[in-house]
Amino acid sequence: MDRLNITQLQIAAGLTFGSLGLLWLWRQLTLRRGRALFKDKVVLITGASSGLGEACAHAFYREGSKVILCARRVKELERVRNDLSSLKLPIPTHSPCILTLDLEDLQTIPKKAEEALALHGRVDILVNNGGMGYRGTVVGTEMSVHQKLMNVNYFGSVALTKELLPSMIAERSGHIVAVSSVQGKIAIPYRSAYAASKHAMNAFFDSLRAEVAQHNVCVTVVSPSYIKTNISYNAVTADGMRHGELDHAIATGMTTDYVVKEILAAMIRKQSDLVLGPVHHRLAIYLRVFSPWLYAWIMSRRALGGED
Repeated sequence: MDRLNITQLQIAAGLTFGSLGLLWLWRQLTLRRGRALFKDKVVLITGASSGLGEACAHAFYREGSKVILCARRVKELERVRNDLSSLKLPIPTHSPCILTLDLEDLQTIPKKAEEALALHGRVDILVNNGGMGYRGTVVGTEMSVHQKLMNVNYFGSVALTKELLPSMIAERSGHIVAVSSVQGKIAIPYRSAYAASKHAMNAFFDSLRAEVAQHNVCVTVVSPSYIKTNISYNAVTADGMRHGELDHAIATGMTTDYVVKEILAAMIRKQSDLVLGPVHHRLAIYLRVFSPWLYAWIMSRRALGGED
């Protein structure tokens, strides 16, 4: 290769890496400016007592948001609130609020929404994160378990969203985040109740997004793969008992800090759909659409391996 060709390659490589560097810098500056959007915003987070919900609480609190922590376990909510209050941040902060909320108890949600609105007069951002995992076969799972998963993972989020939505429409401002799952786009063996509830969640919030766009309300559906949380410990089995084990896929999953960082970035970009996880999990979504027979064959082979 002559000297001229080497020089041309060096120039091309320099332009390529330089462009990538400028793109990265532009993205970082955009995200930094965008984070100002969260300052003084009222953010209600369900499932805030642990895992991804707790990580969301920390992230929004660090951005100067007025955080409302929602979950069933009061002591854990108090722990999260104390952890937030003890942070020494360079920006003025607001005292976190606690609101006990059981997503399965649909009758109490309208009252809880009223209490949430009364705290600051509005809710600017709703993070529907609360949910429950599941392990079991279709034939062996009791109907009460299917109903429980639908109530917690789907109907609870729908009910809370419907109660808070009118105030967002009236303000012509708001952002709703629905933390779904990759299993809301594809279904795998021994997760029927969970996948069904997440598919329903995806469909509802996709419909909602179209309806509220005219009111300047954004909807972001987040579909993560496995996250390193206690969801498998607290998952229910076919008979409604606690799973009580940490699955390998969960133990080696994404960190909550990474997922939250991506969620905030997606909100700044007003991204409608965010899928997170390994490449092969994301490719499975496309495989399900473009080659359903192959997807079905792969899942049938996976089922032979038993519950995992």
